Amino acid sequence: MPSSVVNSFIYFPETEILRIIYQSGAVYDYLNVPPDIVEKFGKARSKGIFLNKVIKPRFTYSRIN
Repeated sequence: MPSSVVNSFIYFPETEILRIIYQSGAVYDYLNVPPDIVEKFGKARSKGIFLNKVIKPRFTYSRIN
């Protein structure tokens, strides 16, 4: 099911950076995200809820565009 919040995401395992491209076009990098969290995010029924409840509170992030 498409997300109303997340357009797509890319994971860079060598640096543990999770890059999220939002539907708005904004791009954010979330730092030090372990692979198991990314796997759960990928399988989450609602990417937006998982992002707001699990990823944003735990990981440092910065907007890159």
